[in-house]
Amino acid sequence: MIAQPDDEDHDLMLALASGNDTALNMIMRRWSARLIAYLERLCGSHATACDLAQESFVRVYKHRHRFRASQKFSTWLFAIATNLARNHARWQRRHPITLLEHEDLHRLDHESAEGSPASQLEKDERARAVRQAILSLPAEQKETLILSMYEGMSHADIADVMETTPKVVEMRLYRARKALAEMLAAWMPQ
Repeated sequence: MIAQPDDEDHDLMLALASGNDTALNMIMRRWSARLIAYLERLCGSHATACDLAQESFVRVYKHRHRFRASQKFSTWLFAIATNLARNHARWQRRHPITLLEHEDLHRLDHESAEGSPASQLEKDERARAVRQAILSLPAEQKETLILSMYEGMSHADIADVMETTPKVVEMRLYRARKALAEMLAAWMPQ
């Protein structure tokens, strides 16, 4: 029988909890990119996402003895990251900052791989509109939508991350999709 990814992560966490600190390196290598992408979608900033992902791994290490063998590692990790993102959002509302550099600088393409500049510009504007619409959703709807659409989590796993029920997850997804449809109506073909 071939080990499933979550089984391997589970084994790595048990090794980490028993004192094998190098297991954290393997966990970070396996999850960093995905966690940063998730956090970037939540907070809208690549730099902040990197900081929050790093802090998530610090918390994994710090709380390695609290990991229960009965829980999925991915659910536990995303719950940690989600809580850190929520805390950061609360802190940011109390301490607003002005960024000195454009948040999309790391994404700039120097050459267009396909299409005319006008079509690429329209595509970029549409993507920016979708990102902004998602960021403007209420926190619970935004988190639920990102965990479902981008992370591919089941309603049950999202419910575990967000400490709620699958029915509430379903309701939040419905409301988020409805709100996005209204916000993005101008981008929909007539």
